[in-house]
Amino acid sequence: MKIAVVGSGYVGLVAGACFAENGNEVICVDRDPVKIRLLRRGRIPIYEPGLEEVVRRNRAEKRLTFTTALPQGVRKSQIIFIAVGTPTGEDGSADLQHVLDVAREVARAMDGYKVIVNKSTVPVGTAARVREIVRRETTHPFSVVSNPEFLKQGAAIDDFMKPDRVVVGAEDPRAAGLMRELYAPFTRTGAPIMMMDCASAELCKYAANAMLATRISFMNEISNVCEAVGANVDQVRHAVAADRRIGSSFLFPGVGYGGSCFPKDVKAMLRFAADKDYDFKILKSVEAVNEQQKLRLLMKMRRHLGSLKGKRIAVWGLAFKPRTDDMREAPSVPLINGLLREGASVQVYDPEAMKVARTVFGSRVTYAESSYGALTGADCLVIVTEWNEFREPDYRRMKKLMRSPVIFDGRNVYIPETIRGQGFTYFSMGRP
Repeated sequence: MKIAVVGSGYVGLVAGACFAENGNEVICVDRDPVKIRLLRRGRIPIYEPGLEEVVRRNRAEKRLTFTTALPQGVRKSQIIFIAVGTPTGEDGSADLQHVLDVAREVARAMDGYKVIVNKSTVPVGTAARVREIVRRETTHPFSVVSNPEFLKQGAAIDDFMKPDRVVVGAEDPRAAGLMRELYAPFTRTGAPIMMMDCASAELCKYAANAMLATRISFMNEISNVCEAVGANVDQVRHAVAADRRIGSSFLFPGVGYGGSCFPKDVKAMLRFAADKDYDFKILKSVEAVNEQQKLRLLMKMRRHLGSLKGKRIAVWGLAFKPRTDDMREAPSVPLINGLLREGASVQVYDPEAMKVARTVFGSRVTYAESSYGALTGADCLVIVTEWNEFREPDYRRMKKLMRSPVIFDGRNVYIPETIRGQGFTYFSMGRP
């Protein structure tokens, strides 16, 4: 099939590369000429394992091209995916300006029947708004489809190529047939293609992310209760996860969720529920717990170290999760800002997010070239992101570098008995 993907950010680039990988001819469109030049040279503007190889391979096979010319992409394609950003507005709602602008431009460029697919995460009712805008701008036939993405950063290629399910909101049989044909190669192992109306498809993404965010905040609340009563959250978590009705996914205690999806989608769902006069009390609590959790390590540090003024703090992990360089809504940001406000000096290291971190913190922190480099003269180490390389460090080397062998483990990376046996004072989440 001939496909255009408008927006070459995280979702658009992954989608375009994976559609090309299955033999489709894909044109990725972006208005940023610098980004397009980078992509044409085979350079990827984001860090996502496996993506660079897929992009380079399909560019070489001429199945994947990049352009700033949206009309050209539209006219050469039958299916046009809109995959532009929907940032959070001041009131928490999703800002649809970019989505609607692209829909307008697509309509003006059409030269025949097109399927216009909302791949961006958008509130319920967006498909109807896109349909009305396109109808005003063109006399050509078209269909509007909702096709939300369910990608995990750090595993996006696998998630796209081997999905749990594909959700398609399509009210036109012709468009539904084309979408089934497009996704059939991705679902050969039995994953369902779930066909539904556009409004239901739009809500699916928000509902899924809200549930996952709820599990995280719920488990963080359980972790905090464990600390209060002297229980061990690991043992509690394993017992709860063994219940087949619950399972183990997203039940790990820590310093809260972040990234480009959960915080934004929780806010958006709260906003469009409120617009319909519904008070989503559970989700409000999920968000409140998450914001409090991001500063829980700071509270623990104050309790143990006293005043943080003049203390030198090492931080391992800046991205909101491993296998990405994304620091949007990352727990590391409010934590480090809190440390700086209290007069501490901060030395940071992350395997992938250092470049992004410089745009966030500027010269206010010290950037180490290695995990051990961040430990020099430190009064304590704080672990915020559970990268694999932090799991089995050289403990003797750590103690020699640090002024004081104290660890605040925000992701429960270490076994308490092991790390304390190495001579460290150790604080984790929800464990005695």
